[in-house]
Amino acid sequence: MPGAYAHLSQLWRGAGRNPALKESLRQRLIRWRRGPAVARVERPTKLPRARALGWRAKQGYVVVRVRVPRGGFKRRRPRAGRRPKRMGVKKVTGAKSVRQIAEERVAKKFPNLEVLNSYEVAADGRYRWFEVILADPHHPAIRNDPKTNWICGKGRGEK
Repeated sequence: MPGAYAHLSQLWRGAGRNPALKESLRQRLIRWRRGPAVARVERPTKLPRARALGWRAKQGYVVVRVRVPRGGFKRRRPRAGRRPKRMGVKKVTGAKSVRQIAEERVAKKFPNLEVLNSYEVAADGRYRWFEVILADPHHPAIRNDPKTNWICGKGRGEK
């Protein structure tokens, strides 16, 4: 018999088919578009996914939603003469994934926290939103828990 988290994840998988959920997601994206690119959230949007990736409902854990633009990278056109094939303007793919870029932006904004993991929350034609799970390596709740204190080790949180 499936549990609550299985039902929640199944609901997220079929979000496009449920008209009420689809409309609420559309309204949510409108709000998120107007908001800041990096915003701390109280609770994860996709609870089962966050818990599977290491988030726990206790002090020391932070969830941040980040908005990253979609699409490839368009470079400036070189001034010197080249044939169009060698311009290197269009069809340029980045070396990093959009998810990695999102994690790096959050890590830069919250330098005292360590990135645990991230997952995609939503996407539209212009942006992709990720929720990044962060942990405070100096918080006693994280330090004293044997399951999570690996993040406090040398070379990671501690200098």
